Amino acid sequence: MRQAIQVEVEMPGDLAKFRLPKGVQKRLQALLDKQDQGQALTMAEKREAEGLVDLTDVLSLLRLRAQRLSRRPA
Repeated sequence: MRQAIQVEVEMPGDLAKFRLPKGVQKRLQALLDKQDQGQALTMAEKREAEGLVDLTDVLSLLRLRAQRLSRRPA
């Protein structure tokens, strides 16, 4: 059974905060590059890459939601 939850998050004024830190982004890119070059990722690397992609998706959704809310009249 699916459940919906509602979470209140205080949105920072700087929407750039809804991005992976540069070091984490570099790590994700290194894992994706390794995979694209035909090198097999270890199970730990696969889990790490999948988690980072999931986190990127969540941060993107938060950034889009914050942008949409910031356009609404108060």
